[in-house]
Amino acid sequence: MLLEKIISDSSVPRNIRRAAIEAMKMLRDTSLSPGVRAANAVSILDEVSQDPNMPMHTRTAVWSIVAVLSTVKD
Repeated sequence: MLLEKIISDSSVPRNIRRAAIEAMKMLRDTSLSPGVRAANAVSILDEVSQDPNMPMHTRTAVWSIVAVLSTVKD
């Protein structure tokens, strides 16, 4: 739900929205285990969280998503 909010927010730069779309695709990939899907999504979001153009409210949302995904284990 938070990723969808980021994707639909027009104040978020396009590259960050694209990363959120990629993270969502990773999370929906049923060919991988839940832990691997979460780790792949965290990797994508962690990389984009360093972007200086990211609005603060989006950065906070990305950190929240990463925190939740970090708890997923196989």
